[in-house]
Amino acid sequence: MTTNTAAVRSLATSRAEVLKAAFVAFVLGVGLVYGAGFANSQSVHDAAHDSRHALSFPCH
Repeated sequence: MTTNTAAVRSLATSRAEVLKAAFVAFVLGVGLVYGAGFANSQSVHDAAHDSRHALSFPCH
C-alpha cells in the first residue's frame, strides 16, 4: 500500500485550519461573554429584545 504525501499534507493543513478556527471562535466567545458580563443590563436586554423582534420571535 502506498501513502499519498499530498493527502498527508492536506490532512495536516486541515487540522491547522480547524485549530485556527477553534481559536478564533474561542476568542470571540470570550469577548462576547466578557462584554455581556460588564455591560449595562438594560442595554443587553434591549439588544436581545430587538434581536428577537428582528427574527420574528414573539417575546411578549
